[in-house]
Amino acid sequence: MSEDLLYLTATEALARFRDKTLSPVELLEAQIARAEATGESVNAFTFTYFDEAMEAARAAEARYAKRAPEGQLDGLAVAIKDESYVAGKPTTNGSLLMQDFVADHTSPINERVLGEGAILHARTATPEFSSAVVCWSKVWGVTRNPWNTDFTPGGSSGGAAASLALGTSALVTGSDIGGSIRCPASCCGVMGYKPPYGRNPEEPPFNLDFYNHGGPLARSVDDVILLQNIMSGPHPLDLASLHPKLVLPTEYPDLKGWKIALSMDLGFFSVSEEVRRNTLAAADTFRALGATVDEIDIGWGSEVLENAVAYLTHIFGGSIAGVMAEHGDKMTSYARKIAEDSLNSTPADFVQALTVAGESYKKLGPLLERYDLLICPTTAIPAVPADFDPANDKVSIDGKAPRSDLGWVMTTPFNMMSRCPVISVPSGFGENGVPTGLQLVAPTYRDAVAFQAAKAFEAAVGGWYQTPRARPVL
Repeated sequence: MSEDLLYLTATEALARFRDKTLSPVELLEAQIARAEATGESVNAFTFTYFDEAMEAARAAEARYAKRAPEGQLDGLAVAIKDESYVAGKPTTNGSLLMQDFVADHTSPINERVLGEGAILHARTATPEFSSAVVCWSKVWGVTRNPWNTDFTPGGSSGGAAASLALGTSALVTGSDIGGSIRCPASCCGVMGYKPPYGRNPEEPPFNLDFYNHGGPLARSVDDVILLQNIMSGPHPLDLASLHPKLVLPTEYPDLKGWKIALSMDLGFFSVSEEVRRNTLAAADTFRALGATVDEIDIGWGSEVLENAVAYLTHIFGGSIAGVMAEHGDKMTSYARKIAEDSLNSTPADFVQALTVAGESYKKLGPLLERYDLLICPTTAIPAVPADFDPANDKVSIDGKAPRSDLGWVMTTPFNMMSRCPVISVPSGFGENGVPTGLQLVAPTYRDAVAFQAAKAFEAAVGGWYQTPRARPVL
């Protein structure tokens, strides 16, 4: 197979479908061959639908031959995280407790993606109940990072990001309640977007959880924009979804005259030297683009993360605590821990988490009035081991021991600051060969600001996955 074919961006593939220099069948055949060759070593997929996907690709091929494609994604293989629903298809959410569950409806985002002609060829792996930033479960085993299989691809959208890095999907969907899009994007060297709360519709009851965001992952900024524009907009079944629909452009002015704030540690994270080095190099790239970059003290302390965890424990842990008494033996250690911790969570803890969110934004908000953008690392270390257990294992960063669950990812504070759009872009590689990432944090609901910065940065570094040397080798 041509590896270059696998790493076409989605926008390039669609353009070639339209000019008939590439068939959806040809691309899908290459993606399936790659998936079958790497399945055991990476384990990115849960369910696969290769036969019916090929039928759909042949139908799309016929439509393109008649110059009559159906939808913006017609004939393109898009993997959907094994968390949200597709009618008639199983959804396990990485749990033995859901291994026999078959959805009777399609989630709003999936409805929109499939409605644009996307081909569902696979579901992507996630930790149990999407409750960890690693990617292993009792039902699906360990998902590994294509850049170095000793390490995690991140979570919870770990299989999604791994599939992009492998070239086995053109686009993928994800979700993010504590960093579950941005962490795997960083670990796998792709891009992931956490839209502001309400931009993309979600399922009840978590559509009402302002930490929760469904969003896109991709290998290019234009691809992220393509999928985000399809996902976004109000939905009649989601009262939190925003009017009117925001359509992001693909062309933006340069960054000359911009003022960018850099926070290396958000005030309290321990950050490895390799992440620090790559972040400073990214800052220099922005300076070369004509922006001023100032390293600032955001004024946050560890109470930000601790109260974000308290919020997630109360809401998210509480949502799974009900099944623990009867089925705890079937649950993973990390899912059981958050469920157990939720039993000790009080309304006062929840109110305190909301109070800290408000106080934290009092420091971030004025900063984003003085600066066009905030940048910071996505993860404090490139990644943890693939089989890392957040309930029992320890993280070490420069001799310090942060929280094992969310102490090595720098994403969760921006779930607390949920109205801020955030995109993670690749920033380099760690000594272990695992990519690192940079978060671009825009003012509330100013999505285009994040994408303007991402487009400029991508152009300056020459993009990613363009040559064989810029791709994982398995």
